[in-house]
Amino acid sequence: MQVDTAGVLLAAGVLGGLVNAVAGGATLITFPAMLAVGLPAIAANASNAVAISPGHLIAAFADRGKLPPPTGRTMTFVAIALTGGAIGAGLLLLLPERLFTLPVPALIAFATLLFAFAPRLQARSEGRRSPGEAEPRGFHTACLAAACLYGGFFGAGLGVILTAGLSITEPNDIRAIKALKNLLASCVALAATVIFIVQDAVRWPETGMMLAGATAGGYGGGLLIRVLPAIHVRRIVIGAGTAMTILYAWRYWLS
Repeated sequence: MQVDTAGVLLAAGVLGGLVNAVAGGATLITFPAMLAVGLPAIAANASNAVAISPGHLIAAFADRGKLPPPTGRTMTFVAIALTGGAIGAGLLLLLPERLFTLPVPALIAFATLLFAFAPRLQARSEGRRSPGEAEPRGFHTACLAAACLYGGFFGAGLGVILTAGLSITEPNDIRAIKALKNLLASCVALAATVIFIVQDAVRWPETGMMLAGATAGGYGGGLLIRVLPAIHVRRIVIGAGTAMTILYAWRYWLS
């Protein structure tokens, strides 16, 4: 690996880890970086998913006191997350490269919009939650399955989708919702990672470099969050996502 490539991936990993710790949205930084160093889109997506996946688990462990007990209901959520993540990853690998690159600008735009409107979506979901509604049935189960499938396929914005959805069905405790979201996102990432590794879709030199940066950035973000308002980081991520949408729309749609 060339020095400049390693530097780009390390820097993107550090920045992604920082923004994930402070505001979320690492994929909007790290996935375009994988593309920028020349990885094919599917390999870039798979490698990026593996590189940033430990962040979900670390976040879940950090607030493990709020994780739900292993009831049948919780295990149903976990099973849905594992299954959805595996199916989404499998669908990604079945697609020809050209069919994945075509929606890449739209996926980045979708993730950017989700990130931008996340506070409103989550507040609205919490406000509309019915007090007696708690079981993962019918429409809500289908929504959770669709979110987890999307997470295995692409993943950017998954945390926002899960938080908004869980806010409808879960007790009104934002820490508990975030802890469950991190657990389910970890399950999605684990299932997708296994599929990507078994199918040899991961580019390990690039993944390892970004993983090292993301680990350092996540630790630094844990310190930075004490002094830096999240709103500033959110604006930077939204700006980066908008720029990446325009760049890849030009690259895959217009050129």
